[in-house]
Amino acid sequence: MKTITPKTDETHLAEAVAVFRSALSAAALTGAGISVGSGIADFRSPGGVWTVFAPDEYATLDVFLRHPAKAWQLYREIGKSLIGKKPNCAHEVLADLETSGLLKGLVTQNVDNLHQAAGSRNVLEIHGDHQHLQCLKCGQVTPVAKEHYLMSAVPSCGRCSYPYKPNVVLFGEPVRHFDCIEELLAGCDLLLVIGTSAGVYPAAGLPALVK
Repeated sequence: MKTITPKTDETHLAEAVAVFRSALSAAALTGAGISVGSGIADFRSPGGVWTVFAPDEYATLDVFLRHPAKAWQLYREIGKSLIGKKPNCAHEVLADLETSGLLKGLVTQNVDNLHQAAGSRNVLEIHGDHQHLQCLKCGQVTPVAKEHYLMSAVPSCGRCSYPYKPNVVLFGEPVRHFDCIEELLAGCDLLLVIGTSAGVYPAAGLPALVK
């Protein structure tokens, strides 16, 4: 697999285009940076949610199980930040590439559903999504409503009354769809890495799966 160091000059752009055209099968890995253009701040950037809600204090499975009301302070902030957000041109280009048969699928670290909103179909959300709520007690999954993120009370399961958790991967939970991700990337010879440094595992190990 050939690696191209990101540059902005025309020579490197031409090189990137040539590599893409020569690829037999391509996939994409996306992170928070791709959605910044849609008005969604990177969690780790100045003003991002991690600067207000420390992950080890709000975003672990243990915190949710012990103090769901505290955990929901974070979930509300994330949920409200996603309301009304639309895909940007980067999401749309990836969707067009898939529709044209030039992109086999994509893996995203994001939970904002903007790839699907742009028209991408084969999307593997390694960290889950913020468009559904799940009950860890009975397994109920339900679409999220804007009101869930605007209400002060913790939403609870309509079947068993247990507190709902957004359908996202918390610290302490395994990532999603890893078998499918391995299968997707093993069948590709080019991986587009967009909006992420891919410096933290498991994302850091994904480029090595591409042949």
